Amino acid sequence: MTLKLASITLIAFTFFNCNTSKTTIETQSAVANKEKSVSIENKKWVLTTLEGQELSHSKQQSAMIYFTLNSENNRITGFSGCNTFMGTYKLENGNRISFSQMASTRRACPEGSFNEQQLLSIFETVDNYTITDNSLALNIAKRVPLAIFKSGILEPSPVVEKYWKLKTLEGKDVKMAENQDREMFFTLKSQDNRVTGFAGCNTINGQFELEAGNRIRFYNMATTLKMCPDVDVNESAFLKIFEIADNYTISGEELRLNVGRRTPLAVFEAVYFK
Repeated sequence: MTLKLASITLIAFTFFNCNTSKTTIETQSAVANKEKSVSIENKKWVLTTLEGQELSHSKQQSAMIYFTLNSENNRITGFSGCNTFMGTYKLENGNRISFSQMASTRRACPEGSFNEQQLLSIFETVDNYTITDNSLALNIAKRVPLAIFKSGILEPSPVVEKYWKLKTLEGKDVKMAENQDREMFFTLKSQDNRVTGFAGCNTINGQFELEAGNRIRFYNMATTLKMCPDVDVNESAFLKIFEIADNYTISGEELRLNVGRRTPLAVFEAVYFK
C-alpha cells in the first residue's frame, strides 16, 4: 500500500513539474514575442536618466531633450538642450542598434547648460537597447544603461506639410509680377526635414529644424541659377528671410516668420488644393 501511494505521489509531482516548466517556457516565450513586437521607431523618446543621473526639470531648461527614429529613411533627429542633432541608425535582430556620427547645429549655449556632448557621445558607443513598458534604455553590452528615455507624444507641427503662399514681405503686400510663373511659396516636409519652394524666378530647397517654443532654423538653403530679367521680383529679399528667421507664429491659416520679437519678416497664408 505504501509503495503504491509513493508511486502515485511521484507521478503527481512529475506531472506538476512538467506543467510548471511548460507554463514557464510559454510565459518566457510570450514575453520575448511581446518585446519583439514593440517598436521604438516613429516615437518621441524623452531623456530621463543620463549615465545614472536623473535629469531635473531645471537642468533641461524647460525644454525636453529627446530623439525620434524615422522608419521611412532610418534617420534620427533630436534636441539636446540647446542644439538640434541628426544622423542615421541601423536596427538588427536581438535588439541591437547602431548610430552614425551625429551632426549638430552650432548655437552658442548658455554657460552651465546641459552637457550636450555627453549625450551625443552615447550614440557613438551604444550597441543595444532594452524596452520596458514606456521606458527605453540604450546600452553597451550588458552594462548599466548609458541613458534611459520615456515615451512621449509625437505631435505633428501645424507648420509642416502645408503650402505657404507669401502675402507680405518686410511689411509690404506681395503681388505676382508679369511673366512670373507662379506665386512665391515654401513647404516643409516632415519626412526628411526638407524645405522646397519658389522665390519668384528660381526654385529653392534646403533643410529645417523645429525646436521648442516655436523656434525654427533653416540651413543648407540653395536655389537654381535661372535668369529672369523680365520678372520684377526681389528674390534676394525673400531668400534673406530663411537666413535670419529664428521663430514663427501661427494664427488660423496665417504663418509669420520672425527674428526675435520684431515685426514679422514675412507673412504667409496656407493654400489647400483639391
